[in-house]
Amino acid sequence: MYTITLIPGDGIGPEITEATRKVLEATGVLFRWDVQNAGLDVYEREGTPLPERVFESIRKNKVALKGPITTPVGTGFRSVNVTLRQTLDLYCCLRPSKTFKGIRSMFQDIDLVIVRENTEDLYAGIEFEKGSEKTRRLIQLIGDLTDKTIRVDAGISIKPISVFGTERIVRFAFEYARRNKRRKVTAVHKANIMKYTDGLFLDVARRVASLYPDIEFEDRIVDNMCMQLVLKPELYDVIVLPNLYGDIVSDLAAGLIGGLGVAPGANLGEEYAVFEPVHGSAPKYKGLNKVNPLAMILSGVMMLRHLGEFSAADRLERAVAAVVAEGKDVTYDLKPRPDDPSAATTMSMANAIIARLA
Repeated sequence: MYTITLIPGDGIGPEITEATRKVLEATGVLFRWDVQNAGLDVYEREGTPLPERVFESIRKNKVALKGPITTPVGTGFRSVNVTLRQTLDLYCCLRPSKTFKGIRSMFQDIDLVIVRENTEDLYAGIEFEKGSEKTRRLIQLIGDLTDKTIRVDAGISIKPISVFGTERIVRFAFEYARRNKRRKVTAVHKANIMKYTDGLFLDVARRVASLYPDIEFEDRIVDNMCMQLVLKPELYDVIVLPNLYGDIVSDLAAGLIGGLGVAPGANLGEEYAVFEPVHGSAPKYKGLNKVNPLAMILSGVMMLRHLGEFSAADRLERAVAAVVAEGKDVTYDLKPRPDDPSAATTMSMANAIIARLA
């Protein structure tokens, strides 16, 4: 039996979490759920959207399944997701993008894996507000050290990219490729412009790639990568990127397969793993039992594989594919018309997937 931290989240989170819990249990794998609430409702009761007990649970259980969480606006709290990643050193955001027959997309046979570095780059949170004394001092220092002049009315963000951070994310990409019999890793960068940050990322990626002669390696400049993914997605396989580019390209890849509603994700570190759908909490749909649960169910498939339950993961993915291909028991967003009265509810779609598991 696996003890898993279960974070229902808020908005639509509890609904898709419950649907996913039922589906996972129907695979026959035994779970004990350590339920930990977090998000906007918790903030209103406890003064923080992410209580320490949540971290304690994940540290104890090592694995968490998480619904979408709303970060309170205007409260001074940083993104709940960013806080989880940085506190637990979940340095890798893993996002497979795979087409399913029956889901509307302009593309077919997409099978990409985005490996995004999660802790560095412009998302490290090192920022200086316009007009502050610290910003004034930084502008002066930069002027003293370089021949560059920054306007006094500028805000500044710092972009750290380290050898350590790059090496472990690129190693993760190659190890993932080898373990899953993938053929190629592509490193994405802007080294032609940012020579000391993206240039470092590219140099380290090339060095790590030399340790994996069995896997093809190439690199692409990020703007070209975006164009290539739209023109020739079949040429790419595992794609490893720094934080900001990874955020953007992973959503682009989700667009290739039909949107965020079918995009699973995982945030992984050396010790802990948090599996979650990529989309937000959609509070306007809260309690309506109508939203598509696939992104979270497919995140559950990723969790099963992480746990070594490969047979259960494969059976569940095949069940999802069968229900989607049939098109009968799917939610409104997966119907040809969103106002189709035959659209399934969140839970009835989950039940249809369970029936296919039997």
